Amino acid sequence: MLTIQNVTLNYAPELHGVESMPVVGWAINSDRKNVEQTSWQLQLSRDAAFSQIVFDSGKVADDRSQNITLSGIELAPSVWYFVRVKISDNHGQQSDWSEAAGFISGLPGDQWQAEFISVEGPEEKDSSKGTLLRNTFAIEDAAEVASVIVHASALGLYKLYVNGQKVGQDELAPGWTSYHHHLLYQTYDLTALVTVGDNAIAASVGAGWYKGDMSFNRKRNYYGDRTAFICQIVVTLRDGSQRRYGTDASWLGTDSPVLFSEIYDGEVYDARREIPGWHSVDCDTARWRQAEVVAGNKGVLHAQGASTVQAIDTLAPQALIVTPRGETVIDFGQNLTGWVAFRVRGRAGDKVTLRHFEVLDADGNVYLDNLRTAKQRIDYTLSGAGEEAWHPSFTFQGFRYVHVECWPGEINAENFSAVVLHSHMAPTGEFACSNPSLNQLHHNILWGLKGNFVDVPTDCPQRDERLGWTGDAQIFCRTASYLMQTRNFFAKWLRDLHYDQTAEGGVPHVVPDILSKKCDDNWLLSQGTHSAAAWADAAVINPWTLYLMYGDKEVLRQQYPSMKAWIEFMRAHAVDNKWSYKLQFGDWVALDAKEGSYFGATPNDLTCMAYYSWSTLLFAKAAKALGNQADYETYSALHRDIVDSFQREFFTPTGRLAARTQTAHILALYFNLVPDAFRARTIDTLVELLAEHDGHLVTGFVGTPYFCHALSENGRASEAWQLLLKDDFPSWLYQVKAGATTIWEHWDGIKPDGTMWSPDMNSFNHYAYGAIGEWLYRAAAGIDTDEEQPGFKHIRIKPVIGGDLTWLKARYRSGYGDIVVHWQVEPGGDTQRYVVLRVTVPHNTRATVILPAECQLMATDNIAFSAINNECQATVGSGEYRFAYRL
Repeated sequence: MLTIQNVTLNYAPELHGVESMPVVGWAINSDRKNVEQTSWQLQLSRDAAFSQIVFDSGKVADDRSQNITLSGIELAPSVWYFVRVKISDNHGQQSDWSEAAGFISGLPGDQWQAEFISVEGPEEKDSSKGTLLRNTFAIEDAAEVASVIVHASALGLYKLYVNGQKVGQDELAPGWTSYHHHLLYQTYDLTALVTVGDNAIAASVGAGWYKGDMSFNRKRNYYGDRTAFICQIVVTLRDGSQRRYGTDASWLGTDSPVLFSEIYDGEVYDARREIPGWHSVDCDTARWRQAEVVAGNKGVLHAQGASTVQAIDTLAPQALIVTPRGETVIDFGQNLTGWVAFRVRGRAGDKVTLRHFEVLDADGNVYLDNLRTAKQRIDYTLSGAGEEAWHPSFTFQGFRYVHVECWPGEINAENFSAVVLHSHMAPTGEFACSNPSLNQLHHNILWGLKGNFVDVPTDCPQRDERLGWTGDAQIFCRTASYLMQTRNFFAKWLRDLHYDQTAEGGVPHVVPDILSKKCDDNWLLSQGTHSAAAWADAAVINPWTLYLMYGDKEVLRQQYPSMKAWIEFMRAHAVDNKWSYKLQFGDWVALDAKEGSYFGATPNDLTCMAYYSWSTLLFAKAAKALGNQADYETYSALHRDIVDSFQREFFTPTGRLAARTQTAHILALYFNLVPDAFRARTIDTLVELLAEHDGHLVTGFVGTPYFCHALSENGRASEAWQLLLKDDFPSWLYQVKAGATTIWEHWDGIKPDGTMWSPDMNSFNHYAYGAIGEWLYRAAAGIDTDEEQPGFKHIRIKPVIGGDLTWLKARYRSGYGDIVVHWQVEPGGDTQRYVVLRVTVPHNTRATVILPAECQLMATDNIAFSAINNECQATVGSGEYRFAYRL
């Protein structure tokens, strides 16, 4: 039987707000093997019953079941649409119509009639208080109403309410963007929340990233000095006509019980100032003041649709601790990003004060030094009205532990919970193996993603930074995209990267860029705030990675001018392809750095040229994928020229790489910069450099992500496994042995003697070194895509068996369905090992299974293997397979 499951719109099951027809995809279910789609038919309707069909593709002979783009469809604003699909396959089967996937259309710029409004005055530019806004609108006849849709956004952060109920699941909306160029709005269906007669619509507003105290410079008002709110309600009647209500000067406002709220410092809330029913129709507004219309560019408003920040999970306390200093501490057992929700009883005026932090010091006491100036503090004043339940609204903390500094009465752990916040993304990766430490490492990598993908890919979630460092995002993008569906998350962030590029094409160190205007007093960034190799290359590497993982050309098209501009920036600053520009981070925090320095020993000239080569190659491939043959030829030629320059500059005539560092050799190998004649010597030297440190890495941000790849792709898989499984300093598993639940910023964030790395820069939730997760999926499990048929339309399965593991199982949920690899190793007599490999290939894809050339095949499910490129290969269609061989 042939059926369709998981119809997606822009890779999500549902979209709330979209201004053009989304990309459509679906997965196929069948009880047969080798299933290939032969045709599809897609319908678009204004209702879920498909009685108002506005588009019918007819039967289309096509094997694509992902990345279906439909042109020429004009969407009416602010209404529901529904998509369904049916298909036929190569076995002569035909499916029924799929279940419908729905989306709400957005509000294009020229449709906005609402205005930005505020009850803050210009004199309150240094205030971090919250404000409340409200109005009413009428529904005359519910029977005539088809839908009630609202679009909302803010200069600052907002929460929206209708008739006393919070609207939607979003938190920290509208998120953080390059506000002057790109302000997102969220879209919600209010139909079930409104009633006949008057309805109250209200918003609570906070400073957030827009006007708050941001970055390690601790300056505020980067984007503006007044918060503001905008929303437009669209009531669609059965006859198709629409009525619109929006924010304007008729709205009323007042101060909220939020006396102070900042991203870094936390929130101060006085429950005695709560206004009963403030978001309901019958609220007494006699003391409220008139809202003021403020200037705001509605032309930069864009629908978000998906990947909003939400409360994803809730964790209970694992322990209640009294430290040697007598501090009462709650341990949630997991370093996370979010906030603490609590229930409390007491008298009016009683206080709750919580301080959030990541680790205990060597003596088991509260350790706050690595937060720098971030307070991560919650102050709550009780109203005295029985049991009070509360959590903050416009801040978030990075923490595992909470110091209860002040609490009325006895502290009971049951009254606390940790709410995990991050951008909503579907989980796609699963990994488990026979080594518990590797399983914990995978856990830590995943929680590093959760902790730092809070609307933007931040470097860390706890100290006075939390910025979208491009280097970290570039390094981790492929790993993140195995773990979760990151397409919408990164597509949003990449738009801001483009908006914040310099006129010359330079790429900021952080996106959104809040450093370029206010960093003169920072010793490091006063040297330059944009265009560092490996950081700025996120402009090219991230869009290309999304193309590989999802087969999505839309993001490539969106980012193509940005990608090209970055290549041209490097070219403009290059002499004989050797380029540099102001501040370069190099192999950041590598262990081969000089004492007291963050800069690794690998020369910046080498790092810059290596990444120049790599980004140029990827851009040429992007040009080819988009059908731009002229650019493909131009930049392919440039890439060859850069490689030639690199080889002349850094290789001696006898094949010695001039920079004798691990990272230099890793980049040369992974970026294919080594002359063929010198490859053996280069890999041998890398292994020698590894041995000089007793098999340990000394690499930083640039070299670490590719280390195991450089080894395993060049015949040194055993060394890659040995490196991965080291558990003394420095290594990934050293952190695991030390009790880490996320990835650390430094290999020795906590030193073997229990002391700390410098508090100036010592995050314990810093995902960059978690990029090893890519190797776990791509190499150890062997699940890889093919750039000629990306998005896992054609799958390469080439597991790297090793590490004394007896089994490993990984699952990746591609758009086509689950790809599963499960290998087991059993003793096979004398020195041989007996390997059983089980593979699941989703329908409408094909996979090439690649085994070592020297293996002895024993069971192949009647699949014929051939010797190709010194490997044993077979290509299979969809289904489950079992292979057995001896190594």
